[in-house]
Amino acid sequence: MTIIESEVTVGKPVEQVYAFLANMNNHQQLMPPNIYNWESTEDEASFTIQNMAKLALKISNRIENQELTAVPSEKAPFELELKWIVSSINDSSTNAKLIISADLNPMMKMLASSPLQKLANHQTQKLEEILR
Repeated sequence: MTIIESEVTVGKPVEQVYAFLANMNNHQQLMPPNIYNWESTEDEASFTIQNMAKLALKISNRIENQELTAVPSEKAPFELELKWIVSSINDSSTNAKLIISADLNPMMKMLASSPLQKLANHQTQKLEEILR
C-alpha cells in the first residue's frame, strides 16, 4: 500500500474545518485545475482527471470533528482511500492531514505517486487558503 500525506494548520476551529470537509460539495474548491466534469452531493462526488481517469468517491466513514474517509463508489483504476484527520490545536487553530492510501503495483506507483502527492499538497494548501 502506498501512503501519501500532506498536513496543514488552518486558522479556524476544528468544528468549522470538519463541517467544510464533511460536505463533498465543498471538495471541488480543493481540486486542481486539471479536474473537470465535477458532480457532487453532500456524500458523493464524481469527476474526471485530465488525461487520466474518471473517479467517483463517497464518504464511507465520519467521526465528527475528527475524521472523514472517502472511498471509490464505482470501479477505480486501483484501490484507493482518502482520509482527512482534523485535530484541534486550540480554539482558533486546527491541524488537518490528508492521507491518501493507494494499492499500486510497482509500475503504477512509479507513474502515480508524484501526481497523488501533488494532489494531496494542493488540497491541503487550498483548504488553508479557503478557510483563512
